[in-house]
Amino acid sequence: MKMIDQKRLSGERACFQEKNAKISRSVFEDGESPLKESRNIHLTDTIFRWKYPLWYSQAIKADHISLLDTARSGIWYTHHIEISNSLIQAPKTFRRSSHISLKDVHMSDAQESMWNCSDINLEHVEITGDYFAMSSRNITADHLKIVGNYAFDGAENLDISHATLLTKDAFWNCKNVVIRDSTIIGEYFGWNSENITLINCTVESNQGFCYMKNLHMENCQLLHSDLLFEYSTVEADIKSDIISIKNPISGHIAADCIHDIIFDDPDIDRSRTEIRLRKERVTHAV
Repeated sequence: MKMIDQKRLSGERACFQEKNAKISRSVFEDGESPLKESRNIHLTDTIFRWKYPLWYSQAIKADHISLLDTARSGIWYTHHIEISNSLIQAPKTFRRSSHISLKDVHMSDAQESMWNCSDINLEHVEITGDYFAMSSRNITADHLKIVGNYAFDGAENLDISHATLLTKDAFWNCKNVVIRDSTIIGEYFGWNSENITLINCTVESNQGFCYMKNLHMENCQLLHSDLLFEYSTVEADIKSDIISIKNPISGHIAADCIHDIIFDDPDIDRSRTEIRLRKERVTHAV
């Protein structure tokens, strides 16, 4: 394997079509696309300062690397890439890529990152930025943290555990999502999505869970959440009070208490939704 160690690499396509190389303790300075079309590259303790560092690449392993804010749009059309113990400061990282593994990675400006990607594993990853993982699929995430709105719009086949997600309009237009043992804070959760399951989750969401098909919630808490489940089919076991629900289409909802139950659409047959309260009666129903 070729060794590149303690080098300052500059100029456009500095290591174009590099193959079977270990690059360590080096800095890619100015110059676009330094590792474009690369294959079988092992990166350690290396810094990228400029745009498009890894495009059309294959079989990349990276540990303790940094993509600075100017290394934007850094990893596109790249497949089979593993990154660990690293910082990605640049936006628009990962587009139309696949077989992505991130472990102990901090993406501090992840605006519009991980779009149209597939076969993704995220472990102890921290994300800051809007529109993360739009239209991506086959995602497994454990101990994921997100601060940023519109996460996972249009995504499919997600399995998320032990996450903390501060994101409004999250999980819109999704299919086949399982979220376990997680905390989700953000209004309008999950609109227009199908086959969504939450288990042992704590959620705070104004007008969440609307226009959904086959929503399942098991042993969840809904904190200070109102106008839930509108035009949704729902099976929900809620271990807390709910401020209000509105116009669910059908299903079963169990909660400690629901302060307002609203059926104000004459086309909705309220008898198709069974509501069970564990404590006191609803404050009032419309």
